[in-house]
Amino acid sequence: MNRTKTKKSVFFHIYVIINAMSVHINAPEGAIADKVLLPGDPLRAKFIAENFLENAKCYNEVRGMYGFTGTYKGIPVSVQGTGMGQPSLSIYVNELFRFYGVQKAIRIGTIGSVKDDVNIRDTVIANASFSDSYLLNQRFGGLHFAPTSDFDLLYKAYNTAKSLGIDAKVGPVVSSDRFYDDNDNWKLWKKYGAIGIEMESAELFTLAAEFHRKALAIFTVSDHIVKGQSTSAQERQTSFKNMMILALETIIQ
Repeated sequence: MNRTKTKKSVFFHIYVIINAMSVHINAPEGAIADKVLLPGDPLRAKFIAENFLENAKCYNEVRGMYGFTGTYKGIPVSVQGTGMGQPSLSIYVNELFRFYGVQKAIRIGTIGSVKDDVNIRDTVIANASFSDSYLLNQRFGGLHFAPTSDFDLLYKAYNTAKSLGIDAKVGPVVSSDRFYDDNDNWKLWKKYGAIGIEMESAELFTLAAEFHRKALAIFTVSDHIVKGQSTSAQERQTSFKNMMILALETIIQ
């Protein structure tokens, strides 16, 4: 008998029993692949499962935060909605890393560009994530941690984008806790090289560092903060396919 597997199984079931009232991913052991895509929008998770995965099965509907597992080119891949903002993503990624053995996680979401040469519908790959979130202060106090993506995933994603003919822009992004920011902090972030503003990747990168997992974030530009341009909610949910394909092709390597 495999004692390591037995201990893991026992721990998993003890966790479920003790935390039955607070579990946010209600999936049985083995239902989630070790490779997971993380869209914020649960309906984007559903769209990916229905359009890109084979034999996809829903393993989670708690709070309407859909999770699915299927195969992509014969390899098991899951897709799990995380909601908006770093605290929400933190809940789901903690559970995926702690209790479901996820090893690779790629966030796929939207971003507001602050660079003149990064336009609506462009694809962005984050190599690092600045942040104004107090989550970092809670962990590190007066120390300063720099959340970065996994280089192996980043390298694969960049080269895969080139092979697919996707003109992906690579650089640092900003994970802000404020969607409506009247202080125009984006101007300072832009000065220091940020491509755009989103709300989740810094926490994903930080958790990946804590649990020694691989994480990356790939975005589609849905809004241009400087130019005042935007896309529709329906377009954001279903039509940003380049980042979906790029994430799937990267995570199975």
